[in-house]
Amino acid sequence: MNRKQLCALIALSLGAAATAQAQDYDDRWYVNPYMGAYFNDEDRLSDDGTLLLGLGIGKYIGEHVAIDAFVDRTQRGANAEGRALLGTDDSMDSTMYGVAARWFFGDGNWRPFIMGGLGMINHTNGFEEGWDPGFQVGLGIQNSLTDRVSFRSEVAYRYDNDGDSIPGDDNYGDWMINLGVVIALGGAEEVEVTKTEEIVETPPTPCTSLDDDKDGVNNCDDKCPNTAAGQIVGPDGCTQDVVIDLRGVEFKFDRPKTGESDIAPTLKEPSSEGIAILDQAVDVLNRYPQVRVEVAGHTDAIGTDEYNQGLSERRSRIVYDYLTGHGVDASRLAGPVGYGESRPVDTNDTKEGRQRNRRTELSVQK
Repeated sequence: MNRKQLCALIALSLGAAATAQAQDYDDRWYVNPYMGAYFNDEDRLSDDGTLLLGLGIGKYIGEHVAIDAFVDRTQRGANAEGRALLGTDDSMDSTMYGVAARWFFGDGNWRPFIMGGLGMINHTNGFEEGWDPGFQVGLGIQNSLTDRVSFRSEVAYRYDNDGDSIPGDDNYGDWMINLGVVIALGGAEEVEVTKTEEIVETPPTPCTSLDDDKDGVNNCDDKCPNTAAGQIVGPDGCTQDVVIDLRGVEFKFDRPKTGESDIAPTLKEPSSEGIAILDQAVDVLNRYPQVRVEVAGHTDAIGTDEYNQGLSERRSRIVYDYLTGHGVDASRLAGPVGYGESRPVDTNDTKEGRQRNRRTELSVQK
């Protein structure tokens, strides 16, 4: 690969990163210690393979794009021809300081990527030292092990305009196979959950133990003492609408995917809180078997109307299946239906507003 071809490939990789669309993503800073096998250009007159050690500090600037500042170093021992030319047994070492951009594909735990980077490389052969530009391209894969730690592996080609190590020679192409970990700094964003506690007042008279109309409200508090059996009543004993609140059951960006049936991985973290709210809705529906609800899905405004319509239908379907799978009769559920991005409950101009718009609602039918 000549210099012009390599520069064009670097420019293409970095250009793709610069055009990334704004999405919801984990924007914590991270550190990336790594090590690898460095396969030296045979024209370097050095060992064929050496050890590479490096450290990167980076940050995601979009859902699919990360930028790393890095430094890495390899120490080469001169081979017999190199020792004869240089007149020394000293090693020929290289330390690169650079910036790399990685474009990731997909949104699962395993995410392949392409990489492009550039920087300056310090070379020394024991009696001479200098700085030269370097470029690199590569591809790899990253796997999320936990919310904080990921594994990263990549294969890369590095073009080194080294004019210092070997007298009268320059421009080398080396290969690298690197393994490392990506450690996020700081905790994930915490979600504040508001819990509503039922307050039971103790009446001062013995009528607290009486419930003549069997509506679950004692005679002291019952302002409608003659409600018919089976009617839904409020704390005052009078009929009222049932409100089933699913606030807090919010979805990750672009989830669920087509064919996805397990709801837990599709919910905003921590998903256990969303599951708890769904279980409360199941409990309410089981306690009031006469209540019928519509299951409706909604999205934020990112994406086309057609795509968001399908996404909202998948969200309503996965909640519908969760309810029926936990004992709620399908005859009591209208839908599932999707309203796409047409009914936002918050602004789509902020990350927080878009998160609240990615939801499913249960609307009580009259």
